[in-house]
Amino acid sequence: MRPILLQGHERSITQIKYNRDGDLLFTVAKDPVVNVWYSVNGERLGTYNGHTGAVWCVDVDWDTRHVLSGSADNSCRLWDLETGKQLALLQTNSAVRTCGFDFGGNIIMFSTDKQMGYQCFVSFFDLRDPSQIEDNEPYMKINCSESKITSAVWGPLGENIIAGHENGELNQYSAKSGEVVNSIKEHSKQINDIQSSSDMSMFITASKDCSAKLFDTTTLEHQKTFRTERPVNSAALSPIYDHVVLGGGQEAMDVTTTSTRIGKFEAR
Repeated sequence: MRPILLQGHERSITQIKYNRDGDLLFTVAKDPVVNVWYSVNGERLGTYNGHTGAVWCVDVDWDTRHVLSGSADNSCRLWDLETGKQLALLQTNSAVRTCGFDFGGNIIMFSTDKQMGYQCFVSFFDLRDPSQIEDNEPYMKINCSESKITSAVWGPLGENIIAGHENGELNQYSAKSGEVVNSIKEHSKQINDIQSSSDMSMFITASKDCSAKLFDTTTLEHQKTFRTERPVNSAALSPIYDHVVLGGGQEAMDVTTTSTRIGKFEAR
């Protein structure tokens, strides 16, 4: 196995994502560029240019036709994957933290940060209705005033979304009514990342409390805990093996406030 180093960003990476076929890789960073690469050889296929701030999230739809990106420039943008043309611009009041296509690729959701006096919202747009895009008016908006959403994914068949919060809570919101269907709190600190298994029967959460946990997608029942010595920034489930991958580490800004004995700063 030969590692391929991809250099297409000037600042630190915020999210990477494969399409369903696994032949394309999408990367976003704290610079305004969205990159797409051929995964087989690391050749850059192209960029999606238009954002003016750090890009926090990226998603690609089921049949690899459209790309969705959310940024700190207070916008969520829809792109034509093949041509790089911007198809829609959805303005928000604060930074877009998470975004995603539903199972059919017709409905998009994105969450915004709680900042500058604005509350955290999850917005749902139906791409089949052009008036929603033109008027920048979602068909449903969920207010999450208690704790901001730090990560979110669609549940199976696009019936609900699963959101991880800053306080360690997990909530399941109905995509039709916006109500909280289920709520649990298994983590003690912020949930950094949520990723589903390939068949969407399970999902894994990565948290600042130095653990990753496996849950059932429909019931939110806790299945297993993976403990580490460092904060977990991201976790993923292998689509072909019974493997779990965790990645993380101490943030540079926390180094000065953590004792060297418990900070785990030694090289590994």
